[in-house]
Amino acid sequence: MELISGVKKPYVWGSDTAIQEHFGIGDEGETLAEVWFGAHHLSPSRLVSDESEDPISLEDWIAADPEGTLGASVVERFGPRLPYLMKLIAPKRPLSLQVHPDRDRAQVMFEAEELAGIPLDAPERMYKDPNYKPEIIYALTKFEALGGFRAPRRIVEIFSDLDTELAIQIVSMLRAKPSPEGIRQVVDRLLSPQTTPAPAQVEATAAAMSDRLQAGISPSVRVDRIVTSLARMYPGDAGAVVAAMLNPVTLRPGEVLFTPPGGIHAYISGLGVEIMASSDNVLRAGLTEKHVDCQELLNCLDYVAAPPVRIAPEWVTDATQVFYAPVDDFELSVTRLGDPQPIPGHGGRIVLCIEGEAFLSDSETSQMRLTPGQAVFVRADKMPLYASGTGVIMQSDIP
Repeated sequence: MELISGVKKPYVWGSDTAIQEHFGIGDEGETLAEVWFGAHHLSPSRLVSDESEDPISLEDWIAADPEGTLGASVVERFGPRLPYLMKLIAPKRPLSLQVHPDRDRAQVMFEAEELAGIPLDAPERMYKDPNYKPEIIYALTKFEALGGFRAPRRIVEIFSDLDTELAIQIVSMLRAKPSPEGIRQVVDRLLSPQTTPAPAQVEATAAAMSDRLQAGISPSVRVDRIVTSLARMYPGDAGAVVAAMLNPVTLRPGEVLFTPPGGIHAYISGLGVEIMASSDNVLRAGLTEKHVDCQELLNCLDYVAAPPVRIAPEWVTDATQVFYAPVDDFELSVTRLGDPQPIPGHGGRIVLCIEGEAFLSDSETSQMRLTPGQAVFVRADKMPLYASGTGVIMQSDIP
């Protein structure tokens, strides 16, 4: 069992208070969007016990003994690498409108960008690794997001009373084809570089939504508020209109949202813990200052309308609930601590304290104390793991 560091990410959309106040990570007033715990090659955690000038990374430590750290079955399925990544995330302003690729597309495009000689840190580099990126978000506070397309008839309801050129086009296209193909045509029209509407058209539609919101005649107050806010932050960006086609999601503390590959989404505000396949492949189509490649996003996008996928927990003990994501790369468990108890789990595990005080021990390590924001990596060959205390811990492990 090794205490590991988190890697801070000061993205512009991050909060300057949330992670600091809840976890004691970062400086007062510092913009802090994410903190990574894992072994992704771009930003691996490091072993705190290594007091050298350049502490060993979790990535290298696992590579030195993959079967001991991960377990033989994990190495057989995923190779000698940790298959998941754990993050704290704190958006103060909306993230970009984005999609993550499936595994096949990620492998092909990563190799293509490698052959093209595009540096991994280049702004235009889209594929940082050959992996897909399904993910779950566990809300620590109220968490607002957008996820997946609404049904075509619901999209028509959103736009049908707006007397703007763009809204009339959207309604006409979806009434002609109230299907995934109709959604595809509308999104292509809005995002493809060859057909994207002029900024004035976008702003006119957003203004019309703001007007009906103020008049108290909105068919969806949440959608109109979101679009009005996005249009104010990103004037003329067609991504704000696409946002009106998506399902608004509000997570209460303790609730979990799953986003599959190809699922269009954007996180808006709140504080949470993310677990995902170990990847940093993000395809953006707007609502961002970062590199945008609308065509590549469209190549990966799933146009089928579906409600947001909320994962209900299964109580495996009186103290531990597990959120089983429909993928093989990771699962999430949450344990409310008390007297010493075994913590269920498989493979190499990362345990993060999110509340109070936790005391952990494995088959060889004497008791280790964790406070909020501290995390340990537990080797597969050091099970079982026991925990006690007055707090709450979260664990990412491998099914």
